[in-house]
Amino acid sequence: MNLDLTGRRALVTGSTGGIGYAIAEALAELGATVAVNGRTPARVEEAIGRLSGAMPAGRFEGAPGDVATAEGAEALVSGLGPVDILVNNAGIFEPKPFFEIPDGDWQRLFDVNVMSGVRLSRALTPGMVERGWGRVVFISSESAVNIPLEMIHYGMTKTAQLAVARGLAETVAGSGVTVNSVLPGPTLSEGVETFLRQMAGDRPDADLEALGKAFVAEHRPSSIIGRLASVEEVASLVAYVCSPAASATTGAALRVEGGLLRSII
Repeated sequence: MNLDLTGRRALVTGSTGGIGYAIAEALAELGATVAVNGRTPARVEEAIGRLSGAMPAGRFEGAPGDVATAEGAEALVSGLGPVDILVNNAGIFEPKPFFEIPDGDWQRLFDVNVMSGVRLSRALTPGMVERGWGRVVFISSESAVNIPLEMIHYGMTKTAQLAVARGLAETVAGSGVTVNSVLPGPTLSEGVETFLRQMAGDRPDADLEALGKAFVAEHRPSSIIGRLASVEEVASLVAYVCSPAASATTGAALRVEGGLLRSII
């Protein structure tokens, strides 16, 4: 199986922590040079330091910028060379009852979760098409299909990503560029840890694994694994999708959600 990404350049948005950080690490392990993105140079520099310390042979470069804005995305792209792999991972979420979500929150989540990927894909995918090889991945969520009542606005953005990814895949058909979505389930990242502790009443002493299992049991009872996924488990699927081995996988919504979506396809 050919998983070698030597000579390829990847951009992973929102990669200073959580799932994005694990994806950056996984792609570097396969030989890619990875551009690490975060909103501030300090966060990016700190993340690259940790990555390089864990992977001395890894190749990383900084790509700071706020991809939630048109200006930030444009500045980021202007500082990059050719990109072969784009992982649209930047995302935010918040638990909030529907009737308490103001217009500004809907727009903020849409800008970060959807428009960041739209802008970067529009800017970087044509170069992949010209070179005859590329990978674009949108990190969506099982919430795209199983809209969470505790954050409907988040689910809306994740559904929108599926539509964008499928449309883009058909737009670049036959070009050697694949476009896919990956749908994680509840995953133990820094953001989810904060979310779980908020749901538990901000108890810093609470056992995180137990909180995760309790959340899954109450809010995602159809989960087959009955626990939170790890960021490494999600990153492994993303790394495969970005590899040469996945050349016939495109236009797909690929699940790594522990089986909680009760569908056979």
